[in-house]
Amino acid sequence: MEMSELTALLTRDGLALLDEVGAVESSADVARSVSRLRAAGHSPDLVSAVVGQARLRVKARAKFGEFADRMLFTRAGLEQATRLNVATLHAVRLRRTGITRVSDLGCGIGGDSLAFAGAGLTVDAVDADQVTSAIAAYNLAPFPDATVHHGTAEASVPTDGAVWLDPARRTAGHSETTRTSPADWSPSLDWCFEVARRHPTGIKLGPGLDRDLIPEDVEAQWVSADGSVVELVLWSGELARPGIRRSALVTQGGETHEITAAADADDEPVRELGAFLHEPDGAVIRARLIGEVARSLEAGMVDEQIAYLTGDAALTSPFVQSFRVRETMPAHVKSINQALRRADIGRLEIKKRGMDIDPAAFRKKLALKGSTAATLILTRTPAGRVAILADRV
Repeated sequence: MEMSELTALLTRDGLALLDEVGAVESSADVARSVSRLRAAGHSPDLVSAVVGQARLRVKARAKFGEFADRMLFTRAGLEQATRLNVATLHAVRLRRTGITRVSDLGCGIGGDSLAFAGAGLTVDAVDADQVTSAIAAYNLAPFPDATVHHGTAEASVPTDGAVWLDPARRTAGHSETTRTSPADWSPSLDWCFEVARRHPTGIKLGPGLDRDLIPEDVEAQWVSADGSVVELVLWSGELARPGIRRSALVTQGGETHEITAAADADDEPVRELGAFLHEPDGAVIRARLIGEVARSLEAGMVDEQIAYLTGDAALTSPFVQSFRVRETMPAHVKSINQALRRADIGRLEIKKRGMDIDPAAFRKKLALKGSTAATLILTRTPAGRVAILADRV
């Protein structure tokens, strides 16, 4: 979004027109809406802003639910914004620590600040992009204790309270952007670490950050939401819990579960495939806490290099997807098809780990003509590549 478009939108008539247009859910809807609004005599800037925002509001529902229908966005800002349920977890940690004020330095469209303000915190939000900071100000307008201004993180470090940092990890822009290295982030990762040494700080980062970059004196928390690892947060000062340096926080269907440790966990030894196979959540894998989960399930590793667990105990946990093993066979199409026919399987979920196979292409080679369903797990063991026919627990 350009400033001219935002200026046209942020008027009584512009916002009323946005509400009147309603949901724009497809490319065809975009074309129809643009044609209708232009025919009605509205300016190109206003039409572009209104239709663009209506489309983004539909996409934003996945992250913000019903709140999306009263918010404004940029495309890049929406892609980088924290999901509201995850942002709420950030706010809860600050409140439990007793912190009452937070400076959100690099607030984007205001996703985390919304959760902070909603939790009753005083929020000072800053963004270096003028359009983005104006949008954040609009989104945070309902909260009297939240202020937004246009400025850089480096020039806005507070003297008190906590700091929240979500450094821009892509090139500047409101739409198409590319990833950059930590030294080129805005602000840079080294600068973020310096702030974290002086203030209680939360630093939101991508979950794939090089672990060698993580300081020893922070708590590293990987977060997954509904099966996808969405972030790594580094907590410092009083926001880091005593004795905890690794954490995997798993949210699924409104429930939240966490496993913590003082350091990376040692893996359990490799063992032969048992009655159950367990696939650890991605946050557990990133946090290197697979061994902790394995011990809770009385399980071992399928292979030293493969993040699958196996055991005979009829146990499961929120940190894994569990499968009851039906049959194991060589990972050959002929052997698999014979097993599928014997079991009358016509609906098949295919999972793979440690094998260079495209599941979609592999599916086309299978004889799926039965009436029952199962899961096929393609993986590697010390004995070679195997196919495991199983049922979800």
